[in-house]
Amino acid sequence: MATDVRAYLENCGVSAQKVRLVVDTVRGKPAVDALNTLKFMPKIGARHVHKLLASAVANAEENFGLNRDDLYVYSIMADEAPTRKWRRFGARGRFKPLLKRSSHITIVLRERE
Repeated sequence: MATDVRAYLENCGVSAQKVRLVVDTVRGKPAVDALNTLKFMPKIGARHVHKLLASAVANAEENFGLNRDDLYVYSIMADEAPTRKWRRFGARGRFKPLLKRSSHITIVLRERE
């Protein structure tokens, strides 16, 4: 049976919609290729996903004794986290709500058989 290596990032300051654009590009890829792809991606969510994936690979090597070249991204998800609600006051006594969205990112790595 294959061991799953999991890593979580909770309350990431980027919205789930923006992170999903990045997440969809690396799903199913080998971990080393995914790290190289994320390193040069201009999206803001790529920095957070790269850091989390690097942590998951390091955990797999250190805690489970797996080889980094045999790992691939089995599952990766970006879910919505709590939204912080701010208000900015507008003209004529009105106020404009600002929604500061955040996300939870989950990565599951698996070893190739």
